Amino acid sequence: MEFLMLDWLGKPVWMWLFFITIVLALLVIDLGVMHRKEREIGVRESLAMSAFYVALGLAFGGWLWWYAGADAGLSYVTGFAIEKSLAMDNVFVIAMIFGYFGIPRLHQYRVLFWGILGVIVLRAVMIGFGAAAVQQWGWVLYLFAAFLIVTGIKMWLTADKQYDVGGSPVLRWVRRCFRVTDTLHGQNFWVKLPDPASGKAAWFMTPLFLTLVMIEFVDVVFAVDSVPAIFAITTDPFIVYTSNIFAILGLRALYFALAAMVERFHYLKYALSVLLVFIGSKILLADALGLGKFPPAASLGITFAILAGGVAWSLWKTREKPAAA
Repeated sequence: MEFLMLDWLGKPVWMWLFFITIVLALLVIDLGVMHRKEREIGVRESLAMSAFYVALGLAFGGWLWWYAGADAGLSYVTGFAIEKSLAMDNVFVIAMIFGYFGIPRLHQYRVLFWGILGVIVLRAVMIGFGAAAVQQWGWVLYLFAAFLIVTGIKMWLTADKQYDVGGSPVLRWVRRCFRVTDTLHGQNFWVKLPDPASGKAAWFMTPLFLTLVMIEFVDVVFAVDSVPAIFAITTDPFIVYTSNIFAILGLRALYFALAAMVERFHYLKYALSVLLVFIGSKILLADALGLGKFPPAASLGITFAILAGGVAWSLWKTREKPAAA
């Protein structure tokens, strides 16, 4: 009991164990029960799963509100909304990666599941370093704020450009350093084949694993935006990590619902760029004007207004476009 009450990163150990237990239970049920056999995920099932994960994430935020207070609850919901919105931009890039490697829908869920496991670990490392840096050097928060403003402006200026999967330096490096097959071998990430050079059997990376590598790399790139964004909302590591992970857990389900209508959300990227500029500037302006901490309720309200405006404008401008096949 004494161990459970020990403080770890600002919260009792039992709160971290409670959260980790929920995440592990979801992953076990997901892979071991609901999707034990590989199959395609339909749009209807995808929407139902997305609704479940959103409801679960908000329910956790409600519990945090009740236990830790309104400020903690509002900060969590704001971070959850921001990460969920930035994850939508990530979904569009993932769709391009699957298309580039020709991964059929039958195998996409498997790649996304293992991708999510990698994301959970990578985000923990990045958030841990971020929390330590903010605690050690307070000025890092202003560096995050300036970075978000620059990133938001850059996102606005490059909103019409598509991600060049084939031109990725990571992809070129992997192809140069590892044996990679040109064709899929079922759901296998690695396969043993004769080496053309030596004639002996050797392990080859399949396009399925190469896709997983690219998805993990893209998440690291997106985390460079999303992690500073949530630190600009709150510096509490527990709120930062839990809001990130609950938003990401539903990414697999969200993908299958959105991948077929990527073009309908074309203008959402402009809203996300405005949101990043707002998050960064509110820290700098609040400090420069001596306003203190920006009210969590106001931050949440403005965040939802920007995102709702971006979604509504996207749906209106693309109302006559057919959904992608």
